[in-house]
Amino acid sequence: MILSVDTTSEFGSIALTEGDRTIEEIPLHSPDGFGHILFQRIEQLLARHDVDVNQMDCFAAASGPGSFTGVRVGLTAVKGLAEATGKRVVAVSNLRVLAFFGTAPLRATVLDARRGEVYGAIYNDRLEIVTPEVVMKFPAWVKTLPPNGLEFIAIDFSPFLASVDPNIPVKTAPRALAAAIGRIADAEHRNGRASDPATVDANYVRRSDAELFWKD
Repeated sequence: MILSVDTTSEFGSIALTEGDRTIEEIPLHSPDGFGHILFQRIEQLLARHDVDVNQMDCFAAASGPGSFTGVRVGLTAVKGLAEATGKRVVAVSNLRVLAFFGTAPLRATVLDARRGEVYGAIYNDRLEIVTPEVVMKFPAWVKTLPPNGLEFIAIDFSPFLASVDPNIPVKTAPRALAAAIGRIADAEHRNGRASDPATVDANYVRRSDAELFWKD
């Protein structure tokens, strides 16, 4: 059983999963951040299913890219729970989570990075990274992509439709990603790739100074 969280944007989520089964996923919307509501919502979720944090096999969180503060809130929460219970953590890139919703051999995942840029990467159908995660202008990034076997995956791809070949399929991922994070984390945990919480870090992707311009 895995408790997973995503607080990397104003549309977050928490979920309780067990293997490939989603016990419950709760979408969250908090434009002011999640620090003041996250633990209350986690407590309510666990109470509804009569479980507590000590029964979790591990904890998982979206590691970014996203809001600098939001990424830290989610990671800090699961790291604290893992340290308190002696469990391990799986941190999952948001771009990798988007690939979970694809069907093509190659999955070009896209997140709005603001200021005219996107976060982008390519994953394969095993959710293994094929090209590094980058932040750059969308038209420039598209020029680096392979021509065949590709689909785009985004929560909202509408700003980019005019810049791509209309024959390339586009998949829309949901805003709530926590259940998918839990499913990915289950496979990582079973394969011995969960981490000591002290070693888990954020995945900002963007240049180190750029978060100064992010409106949390």
